[in-house]
Amino acid sequence: MTFFLPLFLGFCIAFLAVILPGLLNMTAAKISLQESRNEALSFAVGASVVVFFQTLIAVLFSRFISNHQEIVTTLQEIGIFVFTGLSFYFFWIAKRPKKLNPKIKINGKSNRFFFGMFLSMLNFLPIPFYVFASMSLASSNYFQFEKVQIFSFVSGVVLGSFTVFYLYIVSFKAIQNKTDFLLRNINTIIGSVTTFMAVITIIKLFWG
Repeated sequence: MTFFLPLFLGFCIAFLAVILPGLLNMTAAKISLQESRNEALSFAVGASVVVFFQTLIAVLFSRFISNHQEIVTTLQEIGIFVFTGLSFYFFWIAKRPKKLNPKIKINGKSNRFFFGMFLSMLNFLPIPFYVFASMSLASSNYFQFEKVQIFSFVSGVVLGSFTVFYLYIVSFKAIQNKTDFLLRNINTIIGSVTTFMAVITIIKLFWG
């Protein structure tokens, strides 16, 4: 369980985080349609390599933060305002997303492995996301900042991300039909999640 639980949790978190249409998985699907499945898989592997290092940096940063309680308290206070603001935005301000339309331009035919690495490096959101994810798991005693568990969690995140890329590559049209419902209701879903996180953070800060 010391190894497999963080692996499973990392896989599930990454899978849910990446499953909605985004730049990386949509580009992987586009390469598969325009060029070949092998080129798309090469792209996915390149993107996953960067995901590995991004997640590792995030978890190591979380370990540093966890050893400084004053930083944890400050982040919790900031988190309340951030989650509340996001909830307000997604419930009342954000417009409903348009229907999925994979018009992504792919110029040239450079090495798709390095192209995947390049696009993945442009996305910095995974680092703060996995900082909070690993800290939340650690505070709930589902994860510890030990070498084996860190490697397990990071590996799970990479596997979860690559699995989503693979699904987009091999069955894009089927996924396109399935994601219409999520796209129509994504703002409500995200708003509900951020509201839940704000409430949990308040409870931990004042009664934890």
